[in-house]
Amino acid sequence: MMTTKSIFLGALTAAVATTAAAEGELNLYSSRHYDTDERLYSDFEEATGITINRIEGKADELLARLEAEGANSPADILLTVDTSRLARAKNAGVLQSIDSPVLEDKIPANLQDADNQWFGFSQRSRIIFFDKADVATAPATYLDLAKPEYKGQVCIRSSTNTYNQTLLASIVTHHGEEVAKDWAAGIVANMARDPQGGDTDQLRGIVSGECEIAVSNTYYFARAIRKEVKGVSDSIDTIGWTFPSQDAEGAHMNLSGAGIAAHAPNKDNAVKFLEYLASDSAQQYFSNGNDEFPVVAGVELAPSVAKLGEFKADDVVLSDVAKNIPTAQKIFNEVNWK
Repeated sequence: MMTTKSIFLGALTAAVATTAAAEGELNLYSSRHYDTDERLYSDFEEATGITINRIEGKADELLARLEAEGANSPADILLTVDTSRLARAKNAGVLQSIDSPVLEDKIPANLQDADNQWFGFSQRSRIIFFDKADVATAPATYLDLAKPEYKGQVCIRSSTNTYNQTLLASIVTHHGEEVAKDWAAGIVANMARDPQGGDTDQLRGIVSGECEIAVSNTYYFARAIRKEVKGVSDSIDTIGWTFPSQDAEGAHMNLSGAGIAAHAPNKDNAVKFLEYLASDSAQQYFSNGNDEFPVVAGVELAPSVAKLGEFKADDVVLSDVAKNIPTAQKIFNEVNWK
């Protein structure tokens, strides 16, 4: 089996730059930080004989690097999380449209960019968690979460968080800007504390008693089911969850996705890698390895994910949601969501 070469942002060697276009190689810029993804890369290398040269960093840094490198970039693929970042990459002109019957067939249309510049490969649902002992009736919809009856009860991340940006953009898409602004203002009024930490910290807030209700992506909770997560797993039976808006648009979904770099020197290999990510084996690994939902129909869920139960997912076209992300950012500022 060939060995993946992983290079962290800021340490790209001359060797990678000078062999950007090399037969049997693929240069991957990735902001996914999950150790479990190693299996995705090694299986692809073993099956194809193509070596993956990985450059890892934060999404914003990778986007800035792609823009700065321009036509001289060695990048073949940008792999990152959330619609907001994929949309920013497209708007910055660092991705290109591709034609792949395999991806068109396997990836649901609403999880593809309208111009085929990016594709979603795994999903997470952003749902409502609550303290079973203290919350008699959990909010049934996202809009309910802003009702005055939940004042002082809600833990949620900051407005700079991409998951929250996309959630608010989806509310704009479904309900309009005015309703979305009222919702955001209501959430600010209902916060149990100023936004802090990541999604796992919102779940810990329920356990510690700082809040009765929290908003988090499903895979953080499913991970605490699968393995020990400090401050969550030991008290996991005290936490309930609900998939919101089941009688309306359905539960909001955000994704992890990828696109081919605008000046990819190894485009054919890049297409092969994206098509591999849509294979049943890779899709199952997204679920088993990182507690995510596959995007390809019929792929079996990991036990930790299946335990969350069946639900109606929002099938809104994410390209449409992406167009409303600037509006969401404006609303966050207007309502003083920190």
